[in-house]
Amino acid sequence: MASEKVLQEKQAIVEQLAGKLADSTAGVIVEYKGISVADDTVLRRKLREAGVDYAVVKNSMLRRAAEKAGLEGLEDVLKGTTALAVSADDPVAAAKILCQQAKEDENFKVKAGFLDGAVIDAARVNELAKLPSREGLISMLLSVLNGPIRGLAVALNAIAEKEGEAAPAAE
Repeated sequence: MASEKVLQEKQAIVEQLAGKLADSTAGVIVEYKGISVADDTVLRRKLREAGVDYAVVKNSMLRRAAEKAGLEGLEDVLKGTTALAVSADDPVAAAKILCQQAKEDENFKVKAGFLDGAVIDAARVNELAKLPSREGLISMLLSVLNGPIRGLAVALNAIAEKEGEAAPAAE
């Protein structure tokens, strides 16, 4: 039987993991078996630059942490090698990077994910990866908001130019 110290350490890890899950807007669970060290290093760098926390986790600890965080339905995918990527800010970043890695490496597989406290399957994670990034969505929104203002400015300018041409002719 495990010593009291080991149990306390494991409980602390589960608590920390549950906190990450609860504080994240989105996360992705992957199977990383067969990925080379070089590919893993590049992947971790991309995730770090995108503000995504990525770590290899034990299935039993992730199962307990998910229960504490209220994420029901992850039990079926917690088999084999498991890594967890969570993002506190951008719900699309982890999915984009990890789905791209899965396309490039046949051994690397997306198992499942979660979004705003709800568990999603691998197909939904792939759909999420196809969405534009947060910055892209903001850019699209600003473009849509800027369109009518630009149209008004062009119309006012055309009216001013038309009246400016008409005024000398009246003289």
